[in-house]
Amino acid sequence: MTRQKLLARVRESRLFWPLTALAVILLFDALFAPGFFRIGIIDDPVYGPHLYGNLIDVLNNGAPLMLVSIGMTLVIATSGVDLSVGAVIAISAAMGAVLINPALGDRLITNDILTADTTNTPLPLIILADLAAGTLCGLWNGFLVSRARIQPMVATLILMVAGRGIAQLITNGQIMTIYYTPYFWFGNGFILGLPVSIYIVAGVALLAWVLVRKTALGLFIESTGVNARAAYYAGLDERNIKLLAYTFCGFTGAIAGLILSSYVHSSDANNIGANYELDAILAVVMGGTLMSGGRFSIVASIIGAMVIWAFTITMYTFGVPADALTAAKAVLVLLVILLYSEFSQRLLGRWSLRKGPSHDAAH
Repeated sequence: MTRQKLLARVRESRLFWPLTALAVILLFDALFAPGFFRIGIIDDPVYGPHLYGNLIDVLNNGAPLMLVSIGMTLVIATSGVDLSVGAVIAISAAMGAVLINPALGDRLITNDILTADTTNTPLPLIILADLAAGTLCGLWNGFLVSRARIQPMVATLILMVAGRGIAQLITNGQIMTIYYTPYFWFGNGFILGLPVSIYIVAGVALLAWVLVRKTALGLFIESTGVNARAAYYAGLDERNIKLLAYTFCGFTGAIAGLILSSYVHSSDANNIGANYELDAILAVVMGGTLMSGGRFSIVASIIGAMVIWAFTITMYTFGVPADALTAAKAVLVLLVILLYSEFSQRLLGRWSLRKGPSHDAAH
């Protein structure tokens, strides 16, 4: 294989650009903030000895975004989009918090309720209700898109607008602080020194990979995204494929809500999961999945989410205030758009063609 063809194959890989972006950010940290890579061990009296450091934070804090990006990948691959994942996170977190709270959101929370380290609801039932709430939200979005034939952006915008209001109704308009210790394990616990959230992401990613790469589902999703009408005439029920994609996206959003509410020990319907839909779309696009649908890579989307959180923690390391982070992230979005533009692709193609012949002639 010639160098030209090898460069073309590497450049066309969906893992190339997100890995390159991650490498650039980490190289910048290595040059200007060597302490960024410092990893230590802390002996926590509750969760035992575990690793800590910026790299661990990238994985732990980025876990909810990785989960949402997995679900968003399947939705975008069907030529759709889900703008409601932030609201789904809020609804799921509210459902878990209100089941822990004996008041069930129907009255103001008193101090004795807030400080109680017990609950009348078993933890497995809390988790099941949390996941069911988000999955039903995804099912609703899928019904609007696949059966009602509403444009995905409009269909999911409905829940994006109404979702946080629903979460407010569940919690009676209160920020619900959680003191139920077993619930904290999902966002703060550790297994073999690594955060539990990493293992959750790995499990969901493995489940998604098996579904889309070891069955025909992945091909059905890509076919629907490329041309839904052609897929229909080929014998595929594209409605069910879209319904499944949106439902799975709601499921991943529900797990993200569980982890986030567990991590911050509370459920704030107005702020939890804020802007996650935009970050998830950016992570998926950075992973090479076109907004027009078609071929996709779950691993590349996960790496895209890691890029976003590596960038975020790098900005915090250099003292960039949270208010200015949005502007800094806008620069990242602009670079990604320019990188994936047709002009950049043609420019890179011409560069590889120019490099190829001279190399072959020299050998």
